[in-house]
Amino acid sequence: MAWVSSHWYVIVPALYVLGGLFVTSRLWVNPAGRRQLGDVQDVDQATWFMRYAATAIRHFRLPALTTTAMNAPHGVNLMWNTPILLPGSVMTPVTLLFGPQVSLTALLVVGFAGSAASMFYVLRRWQSSVLAAALGGLLYGFSPALVNSGLGHYSLVLAMIPPLLIDRLLRIVTGRGSAVRDGIWLGLLAAAQLFISEEALVDTALAAVILLAVLAISRPRVVGQRVRSTAIGLGTAAGVALVLCARALWVQFHGFSGSRAPATVVLDYKHRLTNLGSLPYAFVTPSNTVLVHTASSAQSAASYSQPNPEYLAYLGVPLIILLVVAVIYFWRNLVIRAAGVTCLLLEWLGLGAKQLVPHADSLPGYLLPWQVLQHLPVLSAMVPDRLCILADAAAAVVLAFSLDLARREGRPFGRSQLGGMIATGVAVLALVPVIPAQYHYFGAGHPPTGWRATFAALHLEKSDPVLIAPFPWEGATQVMRWQAVTGEPATMIGGDFIAAGAPGNQNRAGRAGLTPTTTYMDDLYLGETGVAAPSPAQIHADLAAMKPAAVVADTSPGTPLGRFLIRLFGPPTTQIHAVLGWRLSR
Repeated sequence: MAWVSSHWYVIVPALYVLGGLFVTSRLWVNPAGRRQLGDVQDVDQATWFMRYAATAIRHFRLPALTTTAMNAPHGVNLMWNTPILLPGSVMTPVTLLFGPQVSLTALLVVGFAGSAASMFYVLRRWQSSVLAAALGGLLYGFSPALVNSGLGHYSLVLAMIPPLLIDRLLRIVTGRGSAVRDGIWLGLLAAAQLFISEEALVDTALAAVILLAVLAISRPRVVGQRVRSTAIGLGTAAGVALVLCARALWVQFHGFSGSRAPATVVLDYKHRLTNLGSLPYAFVTPSNTVLVHTASSAQSAASYSQPNPEYLAYLGVPLIILLVVAVIYFWRNLVIRAAGVTCLLLEWLGLGAKQLVPHADSLPGYLLPWQVLQHLPVLSAMVPDRLCILADAAAAVVLAFSLDLARREGRPFGRSQLGGMIATGVAVLALVPVIPAQYHYFGAGHPPTGWRATFAALHLEKSDPVLIAPFPWEGATQVMRWQAVTGEPATMIGGDFIAAGAPGNQNRAGRAGLTPTTTYMDDLYLGETGVAAPSPAQIHADLAAMKPAAVVADTSPGTPLGRFLIRLFGPPTTQIHAVLGWRLSR
């Protein structure tokens, strides 16, 4: 036991790693051929981003912030997307050796275990006990918010940095360290977070503003004493972050206004408009991504009006009761009070604005403060329910510090050893409903037989744009996976991406790359009947804008798609298995 107590910094993170391996265990049975079930399109897109970063590193350069490897000839601004450039670059050896899907599954383990370890480390720095910090790390790193984000949103699962950012910020404003040194660390961490997930960085900044406001209201006399050192620390952080991120932010925002931010929170999901806020019943209704659930609760969660990766608010009735009681009972403790109020406000903001569907299951608009913020620059591109991740971080703080107070001061269970055991047992039981289950899996899919051979036979240059059928976008993301797995083609027309500044709903999911011709090609690929073909003039105009150097189709000559392409481009240059290829004159 003495060795265990002196080596907690190894044992606890190791247990978190085992937890991450448990959640992803079904994927590791065939890591290159299985992906988690729940968000196929985003997982396919993420494989493309991993391959993109690895290809750049293999050629001894950093990944570019804009690229025509997708959506040629117009290209894509990756800063408006979620390309996980930093993790993708770090995972390059794994991607090159084993493939992008293996890298992504490894990132899930890193995300869960690393996020939990990060919170554990921060709680220990602020004098929480090993046991309480371990439970707090467990709550944050394996919260339903992170586990459900892991269904496809890898940039959000890699949530190791937000607790470290808050830690450095608090050390600056409370004077517990060097303002300059902590400012440098704060700037470095913010820059790293920018290249993991900009959205998580903005969420963290919003959580920090709320936390600092609560602290200032609680200790108004101290504010004036800390202004100078805080300004020095934040100024240092801003300078360091600006040096590291200036070019990336210029690439992202130059020529764009806040009103044209592409990742609008309003979208059409299951034939209804939604702002992707958390509906109230999601706080207490478990889904099948947690171990403790019933068939009826999982069915209720499955009917949730948001996509599965946005089912982030669940905490369970026992934990909610424990958090509320702890905040009220230990209200005089500044840490618990500040973290508890911050958690409440973040969950409240996470409800989003008023649902845009009449009689939707939501609070009335005047009780939803996000409707005031959602039109502000930068925040207009946010998805509010993802604030639940930071809310869970605040909940972890409440859990850890209230448990320590209960064990140390004997409130409310008494000072005896039995009282401490009761307090610990209550905390553990409250966490049981949020313990994650193993991910369900889905076959990753493989490129069509003859895919690589077709590109080899066409003898294309890396810069030659290729028109692919089915045309790649949100409705055909498997093409992006084919490119990610094989590296072919090097330059692709279309893709699943966010197009900054594109009008209306075209700015999301690659819709900006769709044309009447490519939409018709996809309809033929899917076997749609009775779809009218575009006019010859429209086809000519679409092809002239795309300027393909080659066409590759996952089809046979006798299919409707094959006959359409043969009418357009003549007999195929090559036919290998069920893949047709045309080498075109530019």
